[in-house]
Amino acid sequence: MELEKLGRQLRLMVLLTQNRTLSVEEIGQRLGMSRRSIYRYVDAFKNLGFIIKKEGTKYRIDHTSPFFREIASGIQFSEDEALTISQVLNSVYNNSVQVRHLREKLSNLYSTDVLAKHGVDNSLAQNISTLFQCIREQRVAVLRNYRSGSSKTVSNRIVEPYMFVNENTEVRCYELSTNTNKTFKVSRIECVEPLDLLWTHEVNHVPFFSDLFGFNGEQRKSVSLLLSQLATSLLLEEYPDSQRQLSPTKDGRHRFDTEVCSYIGIGRFVLGLYDEIEIVDSPDFATYIKLRLEKMASRDFNLRAKKQ
Repeated sequence: MELEKLGRQLRLMVLLTQNRTLSVEEIGQRLGMSRRSIYRYVDAFKNLGFIIKKEGTKYRIDHTSPFFREIASGIQFSEDEALTISQVLNSVYNNSVQVRHLREKLSNLYSTDVLAKHGVDNSLAQNISTLFQCIREQRVAVLRNYRSGSSKTVSNRIVEPYMFVNENTEVRCYELSTNTNKTFKVSRIECVEPLDLLWTHEVNHVPFFSDLFGFNGEQRKSVSLLLSQLATSLLLEEYPDSQRQLSPTKDGRHRFDTEVCSYIGIGRFVLGLYDEIEIVDSPDFATYIKLRLEKMASRDFNLRAKKQ
């Protein structure tokens, strides 16, 4: 009998520590408990030192409760760690079972407000939080009074938001009116309104990538370079994350294998250190650099001709 009672208490504790509030009716339906038992166990939790938050008729156990914090400190992430993991998960379009479970665990343990508020004002944090929710629930949303930088217009956009990019400053969405995937700056949204509609165009959600050189796109191109010691050092200074894409060669150089969304960023790096870099196994990129060099040579020739 005591074991059964303890089991019910533990199940209730687990339910109340998830990142949502539940009414007595909802708890009773999930756990098969009477209202009287629920109230009695909640009072027992209070007496044990747990902080019980009541919002209207709904309850939850606050994560700052002494015992909860002590138990969780060794197995949970800090808020900064949770934010980092959340940003990674939301910047990679991957709907595998493992990724969905990770997102669900984060949302159960940390409020979307915690995951959204990171050096931003309250209005922006609220929009990020609502977009997090829409992505998690695969829900359609209205971006109210979105200020377009390209068309200079202000309008409502009905979208299926499916991933964040650039550290949650932009959100990738499928826009229903144009049937295209677009990137929206969160700072240009007045407010986000979730609709009672679920995604119907998930098959059209195209992954969106960011490369080492700060360029974004739906397609990635492979580039391989052989770098001198000087070029390797400068690459690491400017782009520290390149370390894992470098491998030493027998002649003392380093091979750099990466994927880019545009040749522009990596092209600037190569052109600035042309004598220190050899392009290998990348014919399209080699052609791009050749054309850039020809264009630069032609421009220099024209400048000299004008001076004469």
